[in-house]
Amino acid sequence: MLLFGGRSAEHDVSRVTAVAVAKALDPARYEIVPVGITTDGRWLIARDAQKLLEAGRDALPAALVVEGEPMAELVPGTAGSNPLGVDVVLPLLHGPYGEDGTMQGLLDLAGLAYVGAGVLGSAVGMDKIMMKRAFTAAGLRTARAVALRDGHDRDAFCDRVEAELGYPCFVKPSNMGSSVGVSKARDRAELEHAVDLALGYDEWIMAEEMITGREIEVAILGDDPPEASLPGEVVPAAEFYSYADKYEDDAAKLLAPAPLDEAETTEVRALAVRAFEACRLEAMARVDFFYGERGFVVNELNTIPGFTPISMYPRLWEVSGLPYEQLLDRLIALALDRHARRARRAGRQR
Repeated sequence: MLLFGGRSAEHDVSRVTAVAVAKALDPARYEIVPVGITTDGRWLIARDAQKLLEAGRDALPAALVVEGEPMAELVPGTAGSNPLGVDVVLPLLHGPYGEDGTMQGLLDLAGLAYVGAGVLGSAVGMDKIMMKRAFTAAGLRTARAVALRDGHDRDAFCDRVEAELGYPCFVKPSNMGSSVGVSKARDRAELEHAVDLALGYDEWIMAEEMITGREIEVAILGDDPPEASLPGEVVPAAEFYSYADKYEDDAAKLLAPAPLDEAETTEVRALAVRAFEACRLEAMARVDFFYGERGFVVNELNTIPGFTPISMYPRLWEVSGLPYEQLLDRLIALALDRHARRARRAGRQR
């Protein structure tokens, strides 16, 4: 099942990702059942997309359309008897209600194998505040930050930001990806505006000190043990790597591999594995760093990184010797292996 769309602000990104993945899956090995989730949460079997897939995947549009007939219910405890007969789910759902552990919990209850991290890792990897606490507990360098929950004293929060972080700083929703809702504040007025913007996306937000440095990314695959790709570097076209940079303008430069020496490459790959393990992740993630005077500072990780043609995660594995098609094969195999491993223990009486 190719699961795309979703309720988050990254709905359209997911639709583009779904096309890239559908084109890369070997039709001799995989039969794809495309299921779209609307922005109001309805699950639809995308029959038109399925017809296009059957006719020839090169004819697919730039983004799959979320339309079709309602899907049969996923019923908890129906492992092995789902009405669609799918073996594994690829949840290509960026952001809340897809990348944050909620979808993973539903698929676990329905007894379906799925690609990516489980409930715990997905939840920690989505929430920037909890992620930062995990990094700190693991002894990783990370940017200083101040958190705010909606309904609490905004003026006191802004006072803390000015006293502890200073300007410029960044304000982010805690549970959001693709730089949605993120803005840079250079003074009190911009800070207050950034708080309003971020709270439009999440109940919890975070202000973070600005770290000056190169933007380095590492892709992780597997979990026992996890493997790190060669690092890449993002050279943003704007002040920071924004949503438009990532998905609309194609203006940022993505260098793969990054121009780092052997010692730097070895160090950042090891740090990426530590960050991955600190958040109890599985299968895949992209770990993002800043590299400057303080060395490598871990920024965040993404448990369902972009798989569009310009995305860094598949590109890094490509330059590390693992082509896109084989990368998907590995991820599906990991999902099936984990599902079988957990099934041997689920509900067992002791």
